[in-house]
Amino acid sequence: MRTCTAVLSLLAMTNPATQSVTPDTPVSSQQAHGFLLPIVGGAAVAHLLNDMIQAMLPAIFPLLKTSFKLSFGEIGIIALVYQVVASLLQPWIGLYTDKHPKPYLLPFGMVMTLIGIALLASAGSYPMLLLAAGTIGVGSATFHPEASRIARLASGGRFGTAQSTFQVGGNSGSAIGPLLAAAIIIPHGQGAVAWFMVVAVAAILLLFRLTHWVRHHGSAKAKSLSGKHHAGLDRAGVIRAVIVICILMFAKFVYIASFTNYFTFYLMERFHLGVQHSQMFLFMFLAAVAAGTFAGGPVGDRIGRKAVIWISFLGVAPFALILPQANLWWTAVLAIVIGLVMSSAFAALVVYAQEAVPGRVGMVSGLMFGLMFGIGGIGAAGLGKLADSYGIVQVYGVLAFLPLLGLATAFLPATHRRQA
Repeated sequence: MRTCTAVLSLLAMTNPATQSVTPDTPVSSQQAHGFLLPIVGGAAVAHLLNDMIQAMLPAIFPLLKTSFKLSFGEIGIIALVYQVVASLLQPWIGLYTDKHPKPYLLPFGMVMTLIGIALLASAGSYPMLLLAAGTIGVGSATFHPEASRIARLASGGRFGTAQSTFQVGGNSGSAIGPLLAAAIIIPHGQGAVAWFMVVAVAAILLLFRLTHWVRHHGSAKAKSLSGKHHAGLDRAGVIRAVIVICILMFAKFVYIASFTNYFTFYLMERFHLGVQHSQMFLFMFLAAVAAGTFAGGPVGDRIGRKAVIWISFLGVAPFALILPQANLWWTAVLAIVIGLVMSSAFAALVVYAQEAVPGRVGMVSGLMFGLMFGIGGIGAAGLGKLADSYGIVQVYGVLAFLPLLGLATAFLPATHRRQA
């Protein structure tokens, strides 16, 4: 609740809009011009590299659990440290850089990720694991607000498409990370984590190129997009929107956290799979998340953000309820369907929030990604405690009802586009 309270305060204080609102409308055809695929694609590739590293950490939880003799609760604390550090820093970094642009923050933030990987590869104690997780969290906090801003600048007005392209890069990295962890780290041990430093160095070089483009073209692109902003919501509308977004983000990312952090344990306990075999199932889920994320943005540009959010939550509910009763084959099928459908909402939620508070792209992006990490981290820690007490299989049975919270979408206020 503290995270949501902070969101309410920041958004209400910084939103200048006082206009009345009418239903949101899809993007007009004239806004389709000027989409810079090399820049949006570059941001997406950087997101892939960044999130590949982030996904490596939960992917090696089984290895760390055995090596350091950790409980599920202690595993959850590692996830919590990483995600809460990222959650708390992101909105403040976004707010600061909205007012004081710092283009080189992107590559230098990735340097922190590089340091975190080195610490994780050499950690010999549980406190060192926590320090490594926190350092990687700092790198993630500096990446998401600024990289999301670059994707929006290069969107040519196709905000949903740009956001989903950017986000699908991250989801693809999240899917590939566990595969690389299974192939490189699980067979060779903790020290093999150091190979991911190569990924971080590649990301640093790419981010320097994107930063060069922002320094030379960012201001002109921002001015050209100014006529495509929405008018935003008044203070009461912002507060109402944030409450609903908090509910939706809670439902989405606690449920997603159950997969990213504990799906392998669920498969190992329920179906007696090995670590590497269970990682393949996790990859299928995360690949489906990537595909669903990519679809959500363009569809939202055409039919509106709220329609995508409705489909995402209520469409996944029946599959989530069936999953705990399914056999191994159907578990794989349902995990793919759940990943495809539920992931489509995030790009729509991010763009909706940016439209509700125009002119605060960095802050809003930081808040949304911060909520994602914070809720995911708290969810991971809480789920770990529940799994220690009741067993991971029973926990999945209760989580099946979370997508029904998507009914809160009915209370989202609508936004309308400012006339250029």
